[in-house]
Amino acid sequence: MILTMVAMMTLASGFAKTSHHRVTTTSEAYDMTVDMRRLAAKLDLTDYQMEAVQVIHSQFTDAMLSAALSPRFERRAKVHQAVGKDVHQMKRVLDDKQFRTYMLLLGTTLHNRASENRHGSAAEQKESS
Repeated sequence: MILTMVAMMTLASGFAKTSHHRVTTTSEAYDMTVDMRRLAAKLDLTDYQMEAVQVIHSQFTDAMLSAALSPRFERRAKVHQAVGKDVHQMKRVLDDKQFRTYMLLLGTTLHNRASENRHGSAAEQKESS
């Protein structure tokens, strides 16, 4: 499942047309910012878990943006590393039910970001033709 998400994110980055546009589109696709209050409510986090999840998610967001700005050939490995680290850390903080819900949300978010990037790039390529 994680490898599939990583592959989708990596493939999505290959469709941008210009160097400047590639960085903007890729950065947006890799922006993993979420509404922490909504996430906390969905996962039913305790105060301790909320603090830990905020720190973990902040590190994950930074790692994903770093991957977005990396050369294309390094991106897949960086995304894989960021997702793996996030999953490992969340597994330590969340109970099994919370973790399953988190994985569903993470997978959906990664899929949606990759889809938005693919569809946006395709539309822009048609406009520039």
